Amino acid sequence: MSSNSNKKRKKSKKSRFRLLHQYYSYTGFYAFVQESLKKVFWPITIFILVLWLIHRFVLNFNDLFVTITETYSPLSILSIFLASESFLGLIPPEIFIAWASKTASPILYLTALACLSYLGGIFSFLMGRYLYKIPSVYNYIEVKMSKHIKMIRKWGGFLIVVGALLPIPFSMTSIAAGLIHYKFRNYLLFGLLRFVRFYLYALVIFNVL
Repeated sequence: MSSNSNKKRKKSKKSRFRLLHQYYSYTGFYAFVQESLKKVFWPITIFILVLWLIHRFVLNFNDLFVTITETYSPLSILSIFLASESFLGLIPPEIFIAWASKTASPILYLTALACLSYLGGIFSFLMGRYLYKIPSVYNYIEVKMSKHIKMIRKWGGFLIVVGALLPIPFSMTSIAAGLIHYKFRNYLLFGLLRFVRFYLYALVIFNVL
């Protein structure tokens, strides 16, 4: 009896995964991820290469970040980063990761950046929920962010995973999730992958600079 029940469970799990796979294939999720990766691969590669060339031949980043550290407190820089991550991700996180690599405690500040990015996403999510209550603003945002909202409604948590890991504006994805009242608990869980992104990018940037 137990072996039969285990077989049935395995079959049901396989069928669920198969159905999910078919759904994401038919709705274009895999194509969207592939297209997103193609769009960001070269910009990121060029960005890292340019950073390395500038550091090698033009400007010593050690001196630059020492100057920044002496001029501005870490709290000020982290506050700017939090504001950026909370409002549409206006400044590329890679710049702040590069800054963290030249601080006295790189891992500590990298972790602080990852935490603030995660917190900024939560602020964006709650902002989306608040904007939903203002009809005129909601209508405007829904038009401006129609693509993100449509994708969140279609793919839910998987798009949040992609937004957390890839250089797709995480703040916009979070606002869209808030607008459609996506489950906050699930958002918090998927959003944790933001930490993975920061540590993976740091592996490259810390070694390049």
